[in-house]
Amino acid sequence: MIKEREKLSALIITYNEMGYIERCIESVEFADEIIVVDSYSTDGTYEYLLAHPKVKVIQHPFANFTSQKSYTLKQATNDWVLFLDADEVVTEPLKNEIKEVLNGNTENVAFWFYRKFMFQNEALNFSGWQTDKNYRLFRKSKARFSDKKIVHETLEVNGASGIFNEKLIHFCYKNYEDYKQKMLRYGRLKAKESFYREKKFTYLLMMVKPFWKFFNHYFLRLGFLDGKKGITISYLNALGVLEYCKELKRLEKKNELAYYLVMP
Repeated sequence: MIKEREKLSALIITYNEMGYIERCIESVEFADEIIVVDSYSTDGTYEYLLAHPKVKVIQHPFANFTSQKSYTLKQATNDWVLFLDADEVVTEPLKNEIKEVLNGNTENVAFWFYRKFMFQNEALNFSGWQTDKNYRLFRKSKARFSDKKIVHETLEVNGASGIFNEKLIHFCYKNYEDYKQKMLRYGRLKAKESFYREKKFTYLLMMVKPFWKFFNHYFLRLGFLDGKKGITISYLNALGVLEYCKELKRLEKKNELAYYLVMP
């Protein structure tokens, strides 16, 4: 008896993703449903999605990545979900691996994806990203996003995991300013996460941590082999860490001020 293929929900969160989202949507049109949760984009992303015949788009305010992805996960009607970032693209060979899973040829409940990072339209082969992998395909009934992180969210899986051979294409770098704003935003969110966990700002942290980030990505993780691209990515990643330190300091000052204002 031939098993019926299980259905798949493709899930994406967006905010001002024109230039990325088009390729992402096109690559997941094989899914049985495509659901996008948009946090009130202002660049035409929402209008594009609204007009797309294969997409169900919902607008929902963004608090952090974990809460937004948890909300999006609840919208899926199928157990198997493919959760992508708006700047990720599923290749044809990877699509075939996913279809094998949907045909019932696995006992795994989740799958890791390695990613190939693209600097504009050129592959970034080193700079710390060569071993990057994330959960992207999983059973909704067997996984949840941990509430311990609000950026670089963590999926908790109840069951066995597999890993695909083919890589997911990640168009992480459209232009300098776009990537810079991403890194600054991640840095601020990471600082909030650390603040809630009662981690403290120190000037030593601000002096050492950004330098170490650059050194690690450019030298230890072989960013210099990516040429000028490696310098740019390593610098902007370090800038994100510097923003993390500055934001952590701002949050502590704000908290101190609030404390003194409420003192009798």
